[in-house]
Amino acid sequence: MDAALDRMDLKILRLLQADGRMGNAEIAKRVNTSAATCHRRIQRLFEEGYIRGVRALLAPEKVGRGSLVMVGVVLDRSTPESFAAFEAAARAMPMVLDCHLVAGDFDYFLKIRVSDMADFNRLHSATLIALPGVRQTRTFFVMKEVVDNAPIDL
Repeated sequence: MDAALDRMDLKILRLLQADGRMGNAEIAKRVNTSAATCHRRIQRLFEEGYIRGVRALLAPEKVGRGSLVMVGVVLDRSTPESFAAFEAAARAMPMVLDCHLVAGDFDYFLKIRVSDMADFNRLHSATLIALPGVRQTRTFFVMKEVVDNAPIDL
């Protein structure tokens, strides 16, 4: 934990993780400080990079993306150039929610949202296997989302 964060900062971060729409006045009330002080603290947390952004969490099934798929990717080479090319291509794919370089049997894990298995099949055959440097993919269809996008325990 960063020593620059005091108890009030941590409480502000917890509140914003729980509800990013919570207004400054409500946060100030809950942390027992003035609205002006709270606003300055929140601005500092943004400026210092503790908060990267605030966004709405959508219900995937309501927007036609009810199927979650995890894809393990093995590249044909382990060079900085092949990693950079793959990462650039993954960033350009709007259905990729997360892309992580990992240690172990795979080089990357992708978290992908699609409408259904047929949608993923189209994506796989037209796009995934054609990504730069891909030697092999292994697909895992998520049966149940037990914990998803949980807040960081502070």
